[in-house]
Order: sequence, then structure tokens, then C-alpha cells
Amino acid sequence: MIKEVGRLKLDDFKVMDAHVEKIFKNLDKNKNELAEKQIFELGNTANYFVREELGKRLALYDGPGDLDSVCAGMLDHRLYGIRATALFYFYNKHQDNPEVIVKTLEKTFESVPWESETICFEMWKKHPEVMKDYMPHWAMSDNEKKRAMSLHGIESIAAKNPQYILTFIGKLLDDESEEVQKKISHILTQVGRQRPLQTYSNIRSWLLEADETRTRTIWQTLKKLTSIFTQRNMKDKSYDFLNVSKRVAQEWKADSNQNIVQMGNRLGQLLKNA
Repeated sequence: MIKEVGRLKLDDFKVMDAHVEKIFKNLDKNKNELAEKQIFELGNTANYFVREELGKRLALYDGPGDLDSVCAGMLDHRLYGIRATALFYFYNKHQDNPEVIVKTLEKTFESVPWESETICFEMWKKHPEVMKDYMPHWAMSDNEKKRAMSLHGIESIAAKNPQYILTFIGKLLDDESEEVQKKISHILTQVGRQRPLQTYSNIRSWLLEADETRTRTIWQTLKKLTSIFTQRNMKDKSYDFLNVSKRVAQEWKADSNQNIVQMGNRLGQLLKNA
């Protein structure tokens, strides 16, 4: 019996491999209903790792059976674990065709949110150019969950493409969704840690005509950033960031725009004892 919670052990993998072998044999014999039932037996679980590993193993099938059809139907199943298993199947099967993965995520970003987030994060790392093609369209969706998902994992390209991320975020700064705002603050923090000069430059332009919501998002981000770099265990990594921040705070205090002056004063207070 495979464990219901936690990471899997060697014995769990052995049970799963034997079970998957039976599934493959039934698919070879065109016994799709029986194969589907056997998939459900394992996939209907609260254990994330079982669903992930099952989907990965199913993706290895290269026989004559129509496993694609079986798993496509599973994406709409009433049980979460079944939908998640199917998503992992398509994700692992189409590693060489990332556009298919994105189109599958179109169907699952709401119905399988945790696994969809995991896959979006991996896609930004493995296939950033494909994500750049599709996620700007997601960011313009009427669905707030889809807009939030468009941001998930984008921080993976912060080191190489900071301005792309900052421009992307800039279009969502005034989004009314709390979920989107939390994502923006998190991502800004990640970019700011690696590219403080670029981040401050963009923040200044955003503050010029900022309303209360935008100002609050920016302030929450700056508080997180300064908190990270004033921690004792970060002292050796914080020299450049703190120097840049102190210089920016002084410049902003002398700015002609009152929004920037106020943020400069607040930033200066945060950095006072750093």
C-alpha cells in the first residue's frame, strides 16, 4: 500500500511500478476502461508525490493504446487527484513540445491550481521563450486567477531578464486582485535582490502617478527587501544592496514629485540602522 502523505520510499516506487505495468498491458490490449480504473486507484489520493510520480510513469507509455484520450478525459474528472495525475502525464509527455503544456495549463490553472503553479514555475526555468509568448495574454485575462498564474515562477529569469519582468509587472501594478498584488510584491522582492538599480529605477517611474494601491504594493516590497538585507545572516551579501538603497533614498528625498519624496523618507527610515 502506497503511503497517503509525504515523500515516497523505495517500496512505494516498487508498488507503483508494478501497478503501472498492469495499466500498460491493458492499454496494449485496448482495455481502456480497465486501464482507466487502475489509474484511478492510484491517482485518487491526497498525496501530491503519488500523483506526480504516477503521471511521470504514465508518460513513458509507448504502446498502441490511446492513453492520451484516457488522460484527456481525466482532466475534467470530479476528483482532484485524478485531474492532477492527468496534468502531470501531459506535462511529462510533452517536454519537447512546451506549447502543448501551456495549452493544457489553460484547462487546469483553476481546477488543479497547486500542480499548475508547480509546472508554471518549471516552465519559466526550462522554456522561458514560450512563456514569454503566452503569459502576457494570460496577464490580460478577465480571470484574476489566470492573471495571478501568469506571474507564477517568472522570478526564475530575474538574473538574465530583469527588465522583461519589471515591464511585465508594470502592466499589472494597478490590478484590483489581492492575489495578483501579492504575486507582484513577491516577484519585485526577488528581482530587487538581484538587480536593485534597475528595480529602483522602475519603481521611481511607477511612483510618479501612483495611487494608494500602487504605493502600498511598492511599500510592502521595499519593507520586505530591507528586512531581508538587514538580517544578521545576510550582512555579507547586503553591502551593494544597502549602499544602492541608501543612495536612492537620498536622491528621492530631493525629488520634485511628492510621491517619490514620501517614499524616499520612508525608505530612509527603514535603512537608518542598517
